[in-house]
Amino acid sequence: MNGQIQPLTRLTEDEVMFKDMVYKFAEEQVKPYVKEMDQEGAFKPDIIKQFFELGLMGIEIPEEFGGAGSSFFMSIIAIEALAMVDASAAIYMDVQNTLVNNAILNWGSDSLKKKYLPQLATEKLGAYALSEAGSGSDAFALRAKAEDKGDHFLLNGQKLWITNGGEADLFIIFATVNPEAGYKGITAFLVERGFEGFSVGKKEDKLGIRASSTCELIMDNCKVPKENVIGEVGKGYKVAIETLNEGRIGIGAQMLGISEAALNYALTYSKEREQFGRPIAEFQAIQFQLGEIATQLEAGRLLVYNAARLKDNGEKFVKEAAMAKLFTSRMAETVTSQVLEIYGGYGYTKEYPVEKLYRDAKIGQIYEGTSNMQVQTIAKFILG
Repeated sequence: MNGQIQPLTRLTEDEVMFKDMVYKFAEEQVKPYVKEMDQEGAFKPDIIKQFFELGLMGIEIPEEFGGAGSSFFMSIIAIEALAMVDASAAIYMDVQNTLVNNAILNWGSDSLKKKYLPQLATEKLGAYALSEAGSGSDAFALRAKAEDKGDHFLLNGQKLWITNGGEADLFIIFATVNPEAGYKGITAFLVERGFEGFSVGKKEDKLGIRASSTCELIMDNCKVPKENVIGEVGKGYKVAIETLNEGRIGIGAQMLGISEAALNYALTYSKEREQFGRPIAEFQAIQFQLGEIATQLEAGRLLVYNAARLKDNGEKFVKEAAMAKLFTSRMAETVTSQVLEIYGGYGYTKEYPVEKLYRDAKIGQIYEGTSNMQVQTIAKFILG
């Protein structure tokens, strides 16, 4: 059967086992620290180390480079499973697999792959640095510059809102070698944290996914060897576009996990909470809300899984990725808001977990392309 018409939410036995394994790990090793990490705005380094030990940070990296040699879809269901416990945990793995690893796998030279993929699979966290103060949705209005110095480039400029920035050892940084050429001057560079002239600046204090670090990056005559160009000079826009298309499916999976967690909490609470002498789950108004949430969740899962299957099958998936991110990010905000209301006054307090889910959900409509940008992408496809 064609990948587009198979039962898309049905997982194979191996996929079910893998997703269950990741979820069990998250329940046992991540969940006990979720509240503390959220309050402190910091992720425990030992948990990131465990991500590597489980093979979660190099799922698509070939075995010859120390990775699992598995599929993009496996990355997606792992992100979903982690997000059911903590969205911050999920985004560490998401950025590593869908953006950083994929950029090097698809565009890196053989020497870059041999040098860096084993590190990314086993010990070093990556970050993806495109955004700047003046280039958000207009992603290619970059001011960071790269000057050709013969055997190396000198990078100058700043990057903002870089996920994983606080802990990352390797950074994919986009800068222009020729501002007059517009997007055709943009080039992707692989920068090590210890490179001369590179530093990590301010860490943002955020509404949600607080345990995930979001930082400023500073390049002050940052010296980057020429062999660390990813792809071709002046073709960085292609690297950015293609990796972000994959990354949007990852964000969809994160939003799925948040929404699944919210529904699970709502189901448990509605059976335990009594009003007027009976559980609130027996009231039709609550049943209607739960039924709507479950339906929205299944629709979102179909969109995310479909986009991931298409990507693995080598079929076009850009429109489907945009739809998946658009729908699930809106869904997550709506679902977490409804569940918070089901909890009533308790839901508005930090004693219960749903207020965190509500805060975590909002970022889905902002990063890796705002909802407006997803709608625009979809419209371009349907208009031909």
